[in-house]
Amino acid sequence: MHSTFFDAVMWVFSSKTIWIPMYAYFLYLLIKQYKKHSWIIILAIIISVSLADSLSVALFKNVFLRLRPSHNLALEGIIHLVKNYRGGSYGFISSHAANTFALAVTLAHFLKLRFRYFPIFIYVWATLVCYSRIYLGVHYPGDVICGGLFGGIVAFIILKAYDHWGTKVFVDNN
Repeated sequence: MHSTFFDAVMWVFSSKTIWIPMYAYFLYLLIKQYKKHSWIIILAIIISVSLADSLSVALFKNVFLRLRPSHNLALEGIIHLVKNYRGGSYGFISSHAANTFALAVTLAHFLKLRFRYFPIFIYVWATLVCYSRIYLGVHYPGDVICGGLFGGIVAFIILKAYDHWGTKVFVDNN
């Protein structure tokens, strides 16, 4: 199931810094579409991802203390590790999954009207990032499923708050 090619691909998908140019492009699209109002949307995205990240650790990893597959001695020799990467000790829930789905849900919400197929693209991207964590042996499937759901829920709550308060900023500033 593993190959040198897919080891490299999944390593890239799991990397955080490789996506910076893509994030910069999304930032450009948001500023271009929403102009002077883009700051409140960017703030909503930052809050969504930051909350998903910090709460995934505080409410789940630090509570459940479930070892990642890469740290589970019973799975030693069974798990294929790429570049001997093991991640931190605990893996439930996946912060990568929570963060990418928080980002995907908020970006899809704000860019779907202008770019018809954007939600498909961003959800496929988030799913591939999640799968890369399983492929690398640092998460169980349940870790990324729960992480993705948690990130989506956090984003949904922030978007509801945005719908309530954020749109008032647009009206008040016009």
